[in-house]
Amino acid sequence: MQLDILTLLVMTAVNLVLVSVALPVIMGRRISGAARCAQLSLQAQMLGWVAALASSYWWEPALSTVSIAFIGLSHWLMFRAMGGWLGTRNGERWLLGLMVLAPLGYALGFGYYPFRVGWSNLCLAGTLLILAYATLFPLRKVSRAWRWMLCACIASMALLNIGRGVLGAFFTQLYPNYLTPHPINLAASLGANMALMLTTVVVLVAWREEAEGRLRTLAMTDGLTGLLNRRGWTERAESMFANAQRYQQPLAMMMLDLDHFKRVNDTHGHEVGDKALKLFARLLRASRRTGDLVGRLGGEEFCIVLANTHRSASVGFDHRLRSVLREAAEKELGFAMDFSAGVAVLKDGDATLAGLLARADAALYEAKNAGRGRLIQSDGGVGHTVI
Repeated sequence: MQLDILTLLVMTAVNLVLVSVALPVIMGRRISGAARCAQLSLQAQMLGWVAALASSYWWEPALSTVSIAFIGLSHWLMFRAMGGWLGTRNGERWLLGLMVLAPLGYALGFGYYPFRVGWSNLCLAGTLLILAYATLFPLRKVSRAWRWMLCACIASMALLNIGRGVLGAFFTQLYPNYLTPHPINLAASLGANMALMLTTVVVLVAWREEAEGRLRTLAMTDGLTGLLNRRGWTERAESMFANAQRYQQPLAMMMLDLDHFKRVNDTHGHEVGDKALKLFARLLRASRRTGDLVGRLGGEEFCIVLANTHRSASVGFDHRLRSVLREAAEKELGFAMDFSAGVAVLKDGDATLAGLLARADAALYEAKNAGRGRLIQSDGGVGHTVI
């Protein structure tokens, strides 16, 4: 079967137009910056191909330069999308540099065909290789399948661009224009169609994975304070508990309850009560160390797991938190606030997280019964006052 380059290019441009229209409809308006960049990348790719086809009939120097610029822009936008999904930004400056140099060198050297073809294709191959590299080392936990598929797809297109650049630069008689039916040019044109299909699939899979991750986060996050809710906190605390047991590391658990919170709601209103909860959550988050785990278990009850922490360190944490709470509450709420706390330290006999949590909760109950505004430390079921 005879393959016609122009037909392949038209098919690619038409498919890009359809994808550029379909993706926003499928994905909707409320999407992340990464998903938006992926959409814009395909739209820029579409404009590049349309400009390339139009350059065969009108204003070739201007439209072909615009085509190179839009294709380079599409690579950078896809790089930004990968950065949003994978958390990596390595190589962005190099990619931006090549993105600018590709159309600039092409325009300046337009009168010399071997240079402009070699320069533009090699620059664009460079942007593709940087993009492929960015998919290999994610900073976030994402599926390998779509990353590897995208990497293979982009790397293949980069190699075809290199082949087309070398062909145009050193074998001009075999590749006098971009419609020449040379095997490398045919492969590049077919590859562009396949790359479009695979990239569209990858974008949809990555977008779905991102949406699922956002739903998981919402399911484990307290909507008011932004802390982990009971479910999310328990899931991560179980892991911390297991590690502490396995490696025989110290671990302390503190249950905290805002004193007289019902009075705050009754006197100042629920809006101020919500503000007080958010303030306390913010101070808890700011006071913890890296590795400590904070959650809101319900109502005005919070819990923090202090990693690698002995009995005395939990007392120091309690002092610091009370101090900043008194100062911040007076300043931001206009009245003083305090809390009751119970702490339990991991012992050899603690078989489950639930058991450790129950001891901390019992100590908190004692603190409230003893007059509030204090820390009670559990000692194997029998608490004794620390503050």
